[in-house]
Amino acid sequence: MPFMPVKFNLQKRVKLAQGLWMLYWLSVIVGILIFSLGIFFKIELRKRSEMMDNNESHLVPNLLIMMGMLACGINAFGGKVCHDSLDPVKFAKWKPLLKPYLLMCCGFNVLLLLIALLCFLMQFAMYLTLAEGLKNSIKFYKDTDTPGRCFMKRTLDMTQIEFRCCGNNNYRDWFEVQWISNRYLDMSNDEVKDRVLSNVEGKFLMDSVPFSCCNPGSPRPCIQHHLTNNSAHYDYDHRTEELNIWVRGCREALFSYYSGMMNSIGALVIFTILLESTDMAGLKYLCTALETMEDPENPECESEGWLLEKGVKETFDDLLSKVKTLGKGNQVDEGGDAPEATT
Repeated sequence: MPFMPVKFNLQKRVKLAQGLWMLYWLSVIVGILIFSLGIFFKIELRKRSEMMDNNESHLVPNLLIMMGMLACGINAFGGKVCHDSLDPVKFAKWKPLLKPYLLMCCGFNVLLLLIALLCFLMQFAMYLTLAEGLKNSIKFYKDTDTPGRCFMKRTLDMTQIEFRCCGNNNYRDWFEVQWISNRYLDMSNDEVKDRVLSNVEGKFLMDSVPFSCCNPGSPRPCIQHHLTNNSAHYDYDHRTEELNIWVRGCREALFSYYSGMMNSIGALVIFTILLESTDMAGLKYLCTALETMEDPENPECESEGWLLEKGVKETFDDLLSKVKTLGKGNQVDEGGDAPEATT
């Protein structure tokens, strides 16, 4: 007995074909959106590649671009089949292709599910890449005259301004590195010399942050130097007063941005899987309804459509037996190819 049978007349078949045509073209639009998001995600990764030590993974955006193009092609084909389905002459040429097409759609949905999982699982790798990359970016901030790092300062400054963040974990990360190049330090100045000599590694460290850490919304002029020295500023206590620099770390800000993007893309891909599954079910109903027409020459006659020709258990048993038969056939072929023993 067929699984989930439905009776169809001409009016129902026409409505099903029209509804499916609209759903398939909606799926094409979703495919274009997935393709566009893949390109956007790739661009956003490229823009901040320096701050990830060029170790960021482009697997997810590359797969999104590929699946977006496939979705457009697959669903455009499905829309064309639905458009021609009520014309017996036009539908006849598509009929042999429908079974391979539905199998291909199943494989496409499996790939979409894999991409959705990657969107959620790759976020941990993104977090680790950002943590290590931002740590090195802060270290190389001063190297504006070093080949390969000339634009690190500009990239990091623009990131801190855009994402309203400071440092890797927080603004104190700047206290642990020398972020001013030696070419801009007056080594004849006793204060500078003492600060360098007092450091084991010979670095010029200070409790200051770059200008890009300043919060322009603060009513007080930005205090970016001597942040922990209360006596250096009037009416100031760094332990109790809300600082007029960004206190959020850039790792948290960037991870929040990228993870939000990946979560949204993952949700869209899951929606696409549901939409594709609906398309497949509708197309299966439409095809079986057209094949079971009592009088193919009379479009007004009734027919029956279904999702599976047999029940779920019977279909699964048939599939299992086919797999076993295929496995036995391979074993026989291997045995036949073996050389015969000679006496």
